[in-house]
Amino acid sequence: MLMAHPAVLDNLVEQYETLRLLHAENGSEPVRRRMEDVAYTLCVSTGTSDVDAALIAARFHLPGARPEDDSVLPA
Repeated sequence: MLMAHPAVLDNLVEQYETLRLLHAENGSEPVRRRMEDVAYTLCVSTGTSDVDAALIAARFHLPGARPEDDSVLPA
């Protein structure tokens, strides 16, 4: 499966989180529609079917999200 570039994913996550806060504050229809659009784009970009899974998948692919593999380091 193709995955969006980390910079694109980072931007989408940031947009979604900002829109979610705006929607919680005032609940306007344009903000809700934009939030749904960004959620859809996140789902398509990560190959998931719901926004929570998309956020987890996107964050997993961001730089620094995974710890370094220390299995080959001496004890």
